[in-house]
Amino acid sequence: MGRSCCKKDGNLHFLQFPTCRMVWVGAVRRKSITFDSISDNMLVCSRHFHKGQPAYEMMETDPDWAPSLHPGHTSVTPTNAARSVGDVGRSSYGKCHRKHQRRESAGMQRLETVSWSQKMTHTHTHSTSQDATQTECDLCELRRAEVNRLLKENAELRHELDQRRMGDGFFEEDDDKVQYNTGLPNLAAFMALFRFLMPLMPTQRKILTPFHMVLLTFMLLRLDLPVQHLAHLFRVSPNTVYRTFNEMVSFMHANLRRAITWPDRDTLHKTMPHQFAEAFGHRVAVIIDCFEVFTEKPSNLKARAQIFSSYKQNHSMKYLMGITPRGAICFLSKGWGGRTSDKHITFNSGFLDNLLPGDIVLADTGFDIQECAGMMWAEVKLPAFTKGCCQLAARDEEETRKIAHLRIHVEKVIGNICQKYRILSGTIPVHMILPCEGEEVTLLDKIVTVCCALTNHCPSVV
Repeated sequence: MGRSCCKKDGNLHFLQFPTCRMVWVGAVRRKSITFDSISDNMLVCSRHFHKGQPAYEMMETDPDWAPSLHPGHTSVTPTNAARSVGDVGRSSYGKCHRKHQRRESAGMQRLETVSWSQKMTHTHTHSTSQDATQTECDLCELRRAEVNRLLKENAELRHELDQRRMGDGFFEEDDDKVQYNTGLPNLAAFMALFRFLMPLMPTQRKILTPFHMVLLTFMLLRLDLPVQHLAHLFRVSPNTVYRTFNEMVSFMHANLRRAITWPDRDTLHKTMPHQFAEAFGHRVAVIIDCFEVFTEKPSNLKARAQIFSSYKQNHSMKYLMGITPRGAICFLSKGWGGRTSDKHITFNSGFLDNLLPGDIVLADTGFDIQECAGMMWAEVKLPAFTKGCCQLAARDEEETRKIAHLRIHVEKVIGNICQKYRILSGTIPVHMILPCEGEEVTLLDKIVTVCCALTNHCPSVV
């Protein structure tokens, strides 16, 4: 009905209650109107506003922030003092012969009536002022409650948005979530690593925050997710994912590769497990083995032949790894083509330069490096093999059993790395095995180094 009347009288229009409605509810002061009972059909006339329409919701100081004209509930009709005076006058003029006798009495009555009328008017005015003050207090309380509710709701929505955008609070003290997405054991380890990297990161402005850049890199290393999927998760383009990953891998390689270090002899002696001490004393310095990472088939025939592994029957890059008796990675070579022999890699990777006289190296049968290690006055322990004989001698069998029992630790470490960081279990694109611009190492070399360095930050599997 109000809408049709509004059309006939163009000066009037009706307005819906806003989202921040508590002040309007307080101004209207209807028992039937509460915060939760307001429907879309409940309207307020424009005559209740100075300018005929409400002010912008954020302009709280504007007089039209809430309806204030013609409220209805605070208007008080004062007593009509003039009417009382008129009645007294008419009664005094009714009888002429008593005019003089009652003049003084009539004057006194008039004064008393006027005084009583003024007193009642003052009482009603004071009551109206008290009602207005009480209304303002009620409005303040309602406004404060509404502000507190909105602040709480805003904080909850920000927290939810932060979770959906994978912000700083993404892990929420959840170690399982940290381990699944990064491979690190808990949130404390991740935050310690992040605080170490944060001051060293480039200062130029990026699309992603430092936290997002580190998290994206971890998730690609750990889960080997498709680039398009990561682009959707972080709300960026696939090119940004590629660029961020390449930059962060190079950055982490430069700052984390020092975690792969060869320990001194005193440290080896102090941390030597009893199994090694019982078998070989305190002489075992390192356990070595090679592992391979599959790659795509290159288009160049020469490159294709260089990286084809006859052992794996696939194209791959081969890395030499050395671990301490405690299971920490202490040596990692650069990548070599899959067809390269273990002996060639060991001799040309710089591994022998770390050996000291008297050191023992545990290796598999493919590492025929006794002569090379002998030049460093070190010894290589290999499992014995029959060489055409029916069976091993008793002494060789016992020696082989001890070596195999201890050498298996390096296989556990390699399996742990490939399982923890699944990018090493997949097939690497050809462009990752090409040398980086201005460097001798490839992007795959950096990836393998970062994965091994991160594994050293986790509890040992030995």
